[in-house]
Amino acid sequence: MHEIYASLLLHEAKQPITVENLTKVLQAVGITPEEGRLKALVASLEGQDIEELIKQATIVAAPVEEKKEEKKVEEEKKPEEAAAGQLTLLFGS
Repeated sequence: MHEIYASLLLHEAKQPITVENLTKVLQAVGITPEEGRLKALVASLEGQDIEELIKQATIVAAPVEEKKEEKKVEEEKKPEEAAAGQLTLLFGS
């Protein structure tokens, strides 16, 4: 993943995305790059429009937390049901 971030930094700085440049960026932040991964990344980005790839990237939304109010409504109904049940005992069905 670091390799991809480094390639985005190089792209933003309008520098060529090469194994050498990626190595320099990664080493500057203390990461020891794997040359095989860098070569694969450079090969996969060759001839690609990075701006277009960024636009096509899928953004995943964070999951929405369930509403807890619905449970409260159900809990509030239970005492009413219990009261109704007690009234039937008192007055018969």
